[in-house]
Amino acid sequence: MSDTVIRVEHLSKLYKIGKLQQRHDTLRDYLVDAVKNLAPDRNQGRISKDHLWALKDVNFEVNQGEVVGIIGKNGAGKSTLLKILSRITSPTEGRVRLRGRVGSLLEVGTGFHPELTGRENIYLNGAILGMHRVEIERKFDEIVAFSEIEKFLDTPIKRYSSGMYVRLAFAVAAHLEPEILLVDEVLAVGDAAFQKKCLGKMGDVAKEGRTVIFVSHQLSMINTLCEAALLLEDGHLLKIGSTAEVIQEYLKINTLSNGNLGNQRFFSEDKSLPAQLLAVEVFSESNRDSVYFDAFEEVYVKITYVIRKLIYGVAVIIKVKRNGELLFISFDTDGSPDLLDGRLPGVYSTILSLPAPLKAGQYSLDLSIGKLNVGGVNAQNDAIQLFIEENSFDTSLRSYSSKRPGVVAVHMIWDTNLIEQ
Repeated sequence: MSDTVIRVEHLSKLYKIGKLQQRHDTLRDYLVDAVKNLAPDRNQGRISKDHLWALKDVNFEVNQGEVVGIIGKNGAGKSTLLKILSRITSPTEGRVRLRGRVGSLLEVGTGFHPELTGRENIYLNGAILGMHRVEIERKFDEIVAFSEIEKFLDTPIKRYSSGMYVRLAFAVAAHLEPEILLVDEVLAVGDAAFQKKCLGKMGDVAKEGRTVIFVSHQLSMINTLCEAALLLEDGHLLKIGSTAEVIQEYLKINTLSNGNLGNQRFFSEDKSLPAQLLAVEVFSESNRDSVYFDAFEEVYVKITYVIRKLIYGVAVIIKVKRNGELLFISFDTDGSPDLLDGRLPGVYSTILSLPAPLKAGQYSLDLSIGKLNVGGVNAQNDAIQLFIEENSFDTSLRSYSSKRPGVVAVHMIWDTNLIEQ
């Protein structure tokens, strides 16, 4: 038997926008509208301006036990895709084949009845999933413990806060053992501790051989949880592959669309500030005019800034992020603490080298200049982007790919000797 549990073939969804459904106050109105619909449409085969393809010719497969992320900008079609997979809405074209029960958490309170209590809604959701009462009772205590709402279990859920809704809804969806679990951005409603708990549970679900489809704008969550990802853009599937590759493509597209892909960037001056960043540049010995670098070449960052009056305790700070996840923070005072004793007015430049080898991916730099433990006098988030590519000419180092686990690549020297034969 095939391991494929989700097969999407030529999937498209067309929505009519901007108009309300025609209201029929009289039988005459109804008959007139019916006759109009019988008349031939001159625009048949063409899509008018009041129609929108939310999805267009999407094809992919997901195997049993995979955890797959779906990313894309707002309006890309992510939620529409999940609604079709959940059978909440039907496709305009194409088809979806699912093997197994589907549990979905698409918005706060999905599948809940507001007048029923939390206890009653657990049984209702189980019945919707096609489970027998005995199965639900076997998982009941575990669901309640996970949701942490035992005190309010017999309260109608219309009185629940959004956080309580999410706790119970996720607990039900994850514990009632669907073969396929669909989770939308709804987890953003919960607090940080509960989000971490949910991520751990989704990982456990995958280890049990069940399939998880997870939609989120939080790339760090996608990167942590998912082994593969899909990238949607304006209803089209742009890329499918490993999570690192798809996130890199997503960030590259956003960088291009924002027009911020040069290797130099200059910042507008504000002469009222006592200290200010003026410019940043990234380069290597062999590459002075691009933001694409080889994984094993040393990449330099040049920061230019101005001090307008004598200031004590000032530091230049850089935060390095890879695929949206913070890797490390560094201060220019780390190796030169005497800089804290004060900097005379003038224009300064500082050059630092990023650690090599860097894993392939998209990197962005947050820059700031200010007093330590006080806050930035001037800050530039995502001041510049650069891309590390796996095209090293040294074939002995090619195993340091983005697929290797870990946050950074570390080139270690191993000295192996035969000591006995």
